[in-house]
Amino acid sequence: MSNSKAPLLKDATRDLAAFAANLEFEQIPEEVVQRIKTSVLDSIGCCLFGATLPWTQKVQAMVEEEGCRPVASIFGTGKRTSAAGAALVNATAGHAFELDDIHKESIVHPGSIALPVAVALAEQAGTRRGRDIITALVAGYEVGTRVGNAATMSLFFRGFHPQGASGVFVAAAAAGRMLGLDAQKMQHALGIAGSQAGGLMAAQEGAMVKRFHSGRAAQSGIYSALLAAKEFTGITDVLEAPYGGYLSSYSDKPNAQRLTDGLGATWETATIGYKPHASVTSIHAALDALARIMKDNRLKPDDIAKLDVGVSHMTHVHCAWDYKAQGVTAAQMNLYYGLAVMAHDGVAFVDQYRQERLNDPKIFDFISRVNAYADPQIDSMGPAFRHAARVAVTTRDGRMLAQEILHRRGSPENPLDPSDVEYKFRNVVHSCLSKGDIEKTIELSSRLDRLDDIQPLLDLLSAPRA
Repeated sequence: MSNSKAPLLKDATRDLAAFAANLEFEQIPEEVVQRIKTSVLDSIGCCLFGATLPWTQKVQAMVEEEGCRPVASIFGTGKRTSAAGAALVNATAGHAFELDDIHKESIVHPGSIALPVAVALAEQAGTRRGRDIITALVAGYEVGTRVGNAATMSLFFRGFHPQGASGVFVAAAAAGRMLGLDAQKMQHALGIAGSQAGGLMAAQEGAMVKRFHSGRAAQSGIYSALLAAKEFTGITDVLEAPYGGYLSSYSDKPNAQRLTDGLGATWETATIGYKPHASVTSIHAALDALARIMKDNRLKPDDIAKLDVGVSHMTHVHCAWDYKAQGVTAAQMNLYYGLAVMAHDGVAFVDQYRQERLNDPKIFDFISRVNAYADPQIDSMGPAFRHAARVAVTTRDGRMLAQEILHRRGSPENPLDPSDVEYKFRNVVHSCLSKGDIEKTIELSSRLDRLDDIQPLLDLLSAPRA
């Protein structure tokens, strides 16, 4: 059956594998190197804070009980395990609090997968040059985001979580580049990883397992590269196979051309964005629009009689379900909760998603005044505007106030500056790093490309935290 139809894009897996295997640091444009260094700092913050959270600690306890050969660090613990086990824990931590970087088109958070993979294999293999880490990260970012681009939003609408599905290709490419796989073995690594793709979006409504999707993607990528290195074979046309391939199975409307469009000339890594809020990216424009209305008009929550929020169909499906206090994950994925904490606190960051806040009666009172709807005008603008929002406030004294944001803060069209990411990093890790270690981490990340030995950065990542 697999040979009865033409491939979606001939030799796409081969071409991506060759790109990842042959990528050299000198080929990477300076703007991409700078973006990766910013992502490294952002991802370190996500991982170190995420390591303190209960869902990550449950995964860590499981991995520790396995008693594997201690070659790679579990971040923030002073403990070591196998490279695959460390990546499982650390990538779960990276995606543990909805703070990790985001590639808009692919809907993948590559940093929380690629960094743990590259660091674990650097420790195992003794690779210490910063430029080798950067090269592996870029290989992972480029391959994984292109796979997500080609899967289109159809993958999401079918109920798959891109982080666990397309994310395995981020991990496999990064791992393969760290291990120095040749193009043929890299192709097998991608072919092995594709069979391990998974993750279901129903996890967003309260389950801890959503965070685990990122960890499993990282672990699967390392397994795939290690097996390929031993000449274990995978599906050599895993991406383009017309039957049973990744795109043909996971997406109703794949766009296979996006796998290799501009490969080596157009760098998807350069479009990575960052999150100013500790919530799902899709609701950020709505949060900022409400905050702007309230600030400009000096409104308090009780001044608002009604709040109408127009979002894309995707955001409405993804985030506008009836809020219940089902846990931190559900709150971070929910439009109504995010709007309520923004109205009351002016921010939606770490403290707003503490467990003890989730059942606050004031939150439910505000939510009762919110009407969210799928706005056909936003959808008519196309997929690039799926994070846009139109917010209209009716005040109790009869005023009508409106704000439209088409591109969220942190998006490629409205980017955060590196200084903004530093500010975010300081606020994320203040509870788990000393002031001195915060400054050291920022400084080492900023010159990662010039470090001949990244051991000082590894020491900061691995040191036990209170």
